[in-house]
Amino acid sequence: MNPREIDSASVDAAITSRMSARAFLDKPVERNVLAHLLEVASRAPSGTNTQPWKVYVLQGASRDGLVNKVCAAHDALRADPALAAEYREEYDYYPEKWVSPYIDRRRENGWGLYGLLGITKGDKDRMHAQHQRNFRFFDAPVGLMFTLDRVMGRGSLVDYGMFMQSLMVAARGHGLHTCPQAAWNGFAKIIMPHIGADDSEMLVCGMSLGYADPDDKVNDFHTPREAVSSFTHWLD
Repeated sequence: MNPREIDSASVDAAITSRMSARAFLDKPVERNVLAHLLEVASRAPSGTNTQPWKVYVLQGASRDGLVNKVCAAHDALRADPALAAEYREEYDYYPEKWVSPYIDRRRENGWGLYGLLGITKGDKDRMHAQHQRNFRFFDAPVGLMFTLDRVMGRGSLVDYGMFMQSLMVAARGHGLHTCPQAAWNGFAKIIMPHIGADDSEMLVCGMSLGYADPDDKVNDFHTPREAVSSFTHWLD
């Protein structure tokens, strides 16, 4: 096949089968596969070809060490909410004030997941434990941290989104799943020195990557999508 000829069904399947997996198998991902996925993702577009992404891949001891540090901080934060001042995101991922329809979709997502897991609104212990699953990479063998040089503008975050989407779609072509995670952002003061990131960098987000556990019911959770007609304006 000519490399410029595309199997549209395979491309569509890779995109539409992507989901945020929240339970992974204890099955390693070979380094050469990870390198290939990152090479494919590097073809993502970026303004004037700046390619602003910096990727840190955590496996084995580096992964486990970060998990232990951040889970301990997460537990301490629950015990003493005043510590929240020490753990702030470096940029506003979410709006300062939520409005409809975005708050409605957020609530639907959160309670849909918790409902599937049987976590009720007042069950703070199980909520905390489920939230902490983020900081265990949902048991995925590979954790990724993405950083951006602080000198770059907000447009580079758009570029970053395209890079990450390319990575996640490429992963599907190899039978892998991912979960992009903004949950890590508040713990940048722990993460950045752990991964050896320079002070000139800021944390964009993290990601779990591995083989999804097909038997864990949490992976039955699929978020709905708005109809094309609800967000598209056709101009003739």
